[in-house]
Amino acid sequence: MTLTSQSGFAPLAGVSVLDFSHVIAGPFATFLLSQLGAHVTKVENAGGGDVMRRAGRGHAAFVALNAGKSSLALDLSDAAGREHALDLASRCDVFVDNLRPGVLERFGLGYEAVRARNPRVVYCSISGFGRGAAAWHGRPAYDHVVQAATGMAWMGGSEGDPPMKTGFPVIDAATGMLAAFAILAGVRESERSGRGMLLDVSMATAGMQLMYPMTCDAMTTGTVPVRQGNQGYSGSPSADFFRTRDGWLAIGANTPRQLLALLEVLGLGALAHDPALFEAPLDAGALPAFVRSLDPAALKRAIAAAVDAGSAEALEARLSAQGIPAARLRNIAEFAAESMANGSLAPVKLEEGETAVLSPGLGFRVYQPA
Repeated sequence: MTLTSQSGFAPLAGVSVLDFSHVIAGPFATFLLSQLGAHVTKVENAGGGDVMRRAGRGHAAFVALNAGKSSLALDLSDAAGREHALDLASRCDVFVDNLRPGVLERFGLGYEAVRARNPRVVYCSISGFGRGAAAWHGRPAYDHVVQAATGMAWMGGSEGDPPMKTGFPVIDAATGMLAAFAILAGVRESERSGRGMLLDVSMATAGMQLMYPMTCDAMTTGTVPVRQGNQGYSGSPSADFFRTRDGWLAIGANTPRQLLALLEVLGLGALAHDPALFEAPLDAGALPAFVRSLDPAALKRAIAAAVDAGSAEALEARLSAQGIPAARLRNIAEFAAESMANGSLAPVKLEEGETAVLSPGLGFRVYQPA
């Protein structure tokens, strides 16, 4: 198998996208489509364009989300500008909108108006709360507002802590990926059936997808999950963050086999048979299951004491070699540099004028038979 370069992987070649989106969610969706070979025409307000052109980090933030697209400035308050936009809409395969709900409708560019000219159009409408509830449809939204509304802000931290938002625009990014996924499905369906459609993608439902197991519980039984801080989703006491002498180490010893291996590496093998910790001795041959302890706090204290004097980097290597998921806590710049150097991350260079940005691109690699 040979690795196909990202520039040579263009399954959406020939697909034209008219992009009326701005900031992050919509532009990220159309960026992904562009990276897959689609021709994206980004339409911006002639009165200033996308606010990301003036983001705090400078032009690089705009380039990261919009490189590879054609750009066009239109004044939709002008009749000629509206007619130009409608002409483009009548010839595109995909139409993307994440402006404030109702803005494009006021300018005659809503789904029904575009469909009248282009019956096969895949029209993707991205909003804060979707079109399903009339009372919510027009609500404005930002990433942290949706994190608050969906319950995500009550997921981080431990019980008793104030609400805590995720420290990056996770909703915006997830909405972009969900929209790109929906558009791919829509394009395929349009090709199959010859009919267009309206795709209703919301930041709120993207957030609920990110919390999928908890979302299903909440929808089915009304369950609110216990906040568990840095402990792993499995709930195993040996899946947590532990302090070492030179940093922090995340350990994911979820199963009996993994926990047995961890205890042996740390010189705590006798704990596997401690009746104060386990109802039955840990058995490496048992069916895979998440470890539970009779005294999870005591088990966690024993592990913490054993790693406290160690090096996070050395422990990461030792545990990984024994099949125990573990990682030294890095900042994003450390991980980016390390993963680019070792080949696990393949950077894509995005350029516009004198501005160059390294990007993870599509986030996956493509291997095809030679």
